[in-house]
Amino acid sequence: MKGLTFYGKNTLNGMDRVDPNLRDEMLAELFLDQMMNNFKKSKILEEIDQSLKNKDKEAFFRLTEKLKSVS
Repeated sequence: MKGLTFYGKNTLNGMDRVDPNLRDEMLAELFLDQMMNNFKKSKILEEIDQSLKNKDKEAFFRLTEKLKSVS
């Protein structure tokens, strides 16, 4: 489970005692949550880049705050 190491080894080690179907469901949910966060971050970063190109300070500050809340 390379992509799920961000939750730490303890999370995955403890999951060997969970019902396999429930474990798979939980891992899929964690994976999807992480993918959604990555997608949101990339979209915000694109918007930040655009705000810099447009020299839009207000949008830049708003978007950087938004990025902090997603991180």
